[in-house]
Parts: sequence; C-alpha cells; structure tokens
Amino acid sequence: MSQSAILPAINPLLRRPMVEQSIGWSRATIYRRIKKGLFPSPIEIGGERVAWPANEVQAIINARIAGKSDDEIKALVTELEAARGKAA
Repeated sequence: MSQSAILPAINPLLRRPMVEQSIGWSRATIYRRIKKGLFPSPIEIGGERVAWPANEVQAIINARIAGKSDDEIKALVTELEAARGKAA
C-alpha cells in the first residue's frame, strides 16, 4: 500500500498576510472580494484568528490566470465553500 493511500492529503491553512502575499491583494481588497462572492470566506481557527485553505487560494489564482470571468469565479467560490463540509 502506498503512503499516499494511508495519509490524508495535507492542505495547509494560510493566514491573511500569506494570502495577501500569494494573491497580491491588500486586506481591504480580499474582504471586498469576499463580500462580492469572488473569494472564499476564511475559516475561523480560534482566538479570533482566521485562515484560508491553501487549495482554495490556489484555485482562485489559477482561475484568474486562466482568464475566468467573475461569474465563473463566483461559481468556483461556491463550489470551494460547499466542498468544505464534505471534507470533514
């Protein structure tokens, strides 16, 4: 049995400064895009702290690079957030 079959995939959580650096947006832009449905909402990780799953940030970056429309990205955000509940 391969090791990947035993261990779950690791999906790190990124804090806001890392998200800002990764995507090139300011804090205000990230939260504005969340409000418009163009970026996933963060996950509460305790102590009034939030983070984003790295795979979700990467999916948005990939969609932007691919030239996806805002409507397509909104659909992607909906899919990403819905998948959170299924992953648990």
